[in-house]
Amino acid sequence: MSATDTAAWAALLRVHAALVPRLDRELQAACGLQLAWYDVLLELDSAPDRRLSMGELGQRAVVSRTRASRVVDALAAAGLVTRESNPDDRRSAYAMITEAGRARLGEAAPTYLAGVEEHFTSRMGGEESRTVAAALEKVLKTAAE
Repeated sequence: MSATDTAAWAALLRVHAALVPRLDRELQAACGLQLAWYDVLLELDSAPDRRLSMGELGQRAVVSRTRASRVVDALAAAGLVTRESNPDDRRSAYAMITEAGRARLGEAAPTYLAGVEEHFTSRMGGEESRTVAAALEKVLKTAAE
């Protein structure tokens, strides 16, 4: 592994460690919504039929599979998602975003997007953003295989 490779990995970890807590604080202060909640709602809202299995949610959201289930429980208690059993597999369940969840996501989106722009994308030029996005998508694609 080259020094450049090591630096790229270290920078990714440091950026994640620095920005995730900051975005979480900003969302909670402005909207009373944790970043993990926002992320789960965002993934559910963009999913086909606006629902995902817990396994799918754990793969897509920025929370572990175990934590995804706990976040869904909390979101369900808040009325932002519902759980429905999987008729094909009684061991699994789906999480589905509610209208209240979609409304809450819509209220929080401007704060989230402004934070991403302020703390992340504004620090790069357009070409750098495209390069970072393409490189990370390539890594994600091979990680999912």
